[in-house]
Amino acid sequence: MALFVLRRFVLLVPLLLGMVLLGFAIVKLAPGDPVQVLVGDYPAPPEYVASVRERFGLDRPAWVQLVRYVGEVARGNLGYSFFYNEPVIDVLRGRLGATLLLMSAAFGLAAVGGIALGVACGRRPGSWTDHVLMVLGLAGYSLPVFWLGQLLLMAFSLGLGWFPTQGMRSLTFGAAVPPALDVLHHLVLPAVTLATRYVALNVRLMRTSFVEVGAMEYITTARAKGLAERVVVWKHGVRNALLPVVTVMGLNFGHLVAGAVLTETVFAWPGLGRLIFDSILHRDYPVMLGGLLVVSVCVVAGNLLADLAYAVIDPRIRYESRA
Repeated sequence: MALFVLRRFVLLVPLLLGMVLLGFAIVKLAPGDPVQVLVGDYPAPPEYVASVRERFGLDRPAWVQLVRYVGEVARGNLGYSFFYNEPVIDVLRGRLGATLLLMSAAFGLAAVGGIALGVACGRRPGSWTDHVLMVLGLAGYSLPVFWLGQLLLMAFSLGLGWFPTQGMRSLTFGAAVPPALDVLHHLVLPAVTLATRYVALNVRLMRTSFVEVGAMEYITTARAKGLAERVVVWKHGVRNALLPVVTVMGLNFGHLVAGAVLTETVFAWPGLGRLIFDSILHRDYPVMLGGLLVVSVCVVAGNLLADLAYAVIDPRIRYESRA
């Protein structure tokens, strides 16, 4: 297992290098000039514009900027933000905690809710429960994130007043309300919005996988031995049906960061997704590239965690034999 993890970390280097090169190329091909955004709409002396361009190294050829940026990233330096006027790594560090909190909550909802509802459908395929959950799952998978978020805001924030409309913390709250509960109160709607699509996906995958596993002979044998239905379902059925679901969940772990861009924008959640969105508006290229790098690492980490989870779920899997 240790050798497998080491190999994955070694392969991470060329993958991240490729993402840096691709991201840099996309940024350079994108329209807009960050210097004009910094200077503003008012006419500025050409000498001042040239000094700003020289300060951030934008006066050099693109290949020089690329080589310099790759070298800085290799040393752990993600550059300097044009808009925030501070190191990119500090800007990302200040927003990463909020995004990880939102991702963890959405991932937990998608995992627990999707697997539990998928098992409920798979145990009785063709029942009214199965039909209702499948229809709801199809609707949840099809709803755009930004539209669902606005619907939840109008219904539960503006209509019923149960949840706050935006932000991560209240500007003023009662002394009897702990800060953690205040953050949790703000977290509910963004987490539900971000998790809905993945809950629906996990329900359909778990249902299909569980129906296939339930038709196998070892499940029939387990019931014939007189084992309790709870043991048959959760120990023998769910454990073997989880493998395809874990694969997709590992991929979705990284996609949650990308999906958080729209969710954090709708709910004004001060996380990495909102930061990437603002950096696009401000043409803050170093922050955009740093955010892309973080998303890439999350995708790779999700895949690695999914592979490691295989060995926990199915003891027959041994990665050392593949070395």
